[in-house]
Amino acid sequence: MIYAGVDIGGMTIKVGLVNENGKIVLSRAFATEQEKGFKSMVARTAEMVRALLDEANYSLLDLGGIGFGIPGTVDSKKGMIVSAVNIGCKNEKLVEEMAQYFNVPIAVGNDANMAALGEQRFGAGKGHENVVMITLGTGIGGGIIIDGKLYEGNGGAGGEVGHQIIVVDGEQCNCGRRGCWERYASATGLINQTKYAMADNANSLMHKIASENGGVDGKTAFLAKDAGDEAGRNVVEQYLHYLSEGLLNLAYVLHPEMFIIGGGISHEGKNVMDPLREKLNESLQSSGMLPLIEIVQASLGNNAGIIGAAALVM
Repeated sequence: MIYAGVDIGGMTIKVGLVNENGKIVLSRAFATEQEKGFKSMVARTAEMVRALLDEANYSLLDLGGIGFGIPGTVDSKKGMIVSAVNIGCKNEKLVEEMAQYFNVPIAVGNDANMAALGEQRFGAGKGHENVVMITLGTGIGGGIIIDGKLYEGNGGAGGEVGHQIIVVDGEQCNCGRRGCWERYASATGLINQTKYAMADNANSLMHKIASENGGVDGKTAFLAKDAGDEAGRNVVEQYLHYLSEGLLNLAYVLHPEMFIIGGGISHEGKNVMDPLREKLNESLQSSGMLPLIEIVQASLGNNAGIIGAAALVM
């Protein structure tokens, strides 16, 4: 059988055909165009699925199901998009609408959960039953797998790990609370911390690096640290401290076998993974919270959403 995975974003919808081994056979992307409305989005997605099947020489009889990843709150049991601001959807019956085009199993989940499911089934977490994936981007996304099953919480609203408080009465978060983890440990948080340090350290190499690379980004402090810049080193160490504290909170609640780290900052590889392993497992060991927890870099990249959405319906 072949399965269709659909990863819907604010700007782009990615559709892929995924085989039973989690490999993408063929994929395409097209503009979301949310201004055309929900029904148009579903119709164009259905058209793309049919086009991919034709191009890859599959028939409708080969299609085992279609899975969707949505950037927002999803009630997977009801097959509904509860709220997805980035694509202009609220209380939309996605499964029911898509079923007008295909007589196959159809499932829907949150996009961060789909990425976690993809990594657990076919990526860095393959072979592990208890996994938490953390995606470090503009905010912090999370996906939780317990005993091999996706944990979504009541009404699909669980897994929002980025909104745990790590600094009481700290920086204002977009969610309305203060001191959320994503304000400090997301890529946005790292960029803000880099800018603060640059303002306080006029002679830091971070100024030169930012100028040469078109502005401050998530790499600026890491590059400065690698070049021996003390201010850059301080930013990186402070950032990793925030990141490890959030992971430690999750470790005490869930104690998974593995944390999978995705998003742009994960591309720093050992510069991020090694210190996180040391900080996390040193704390766990000293408090007797054994066994230790693996920390690995995500392996599916931008395909995790497609693969995970397909895995949801498998």
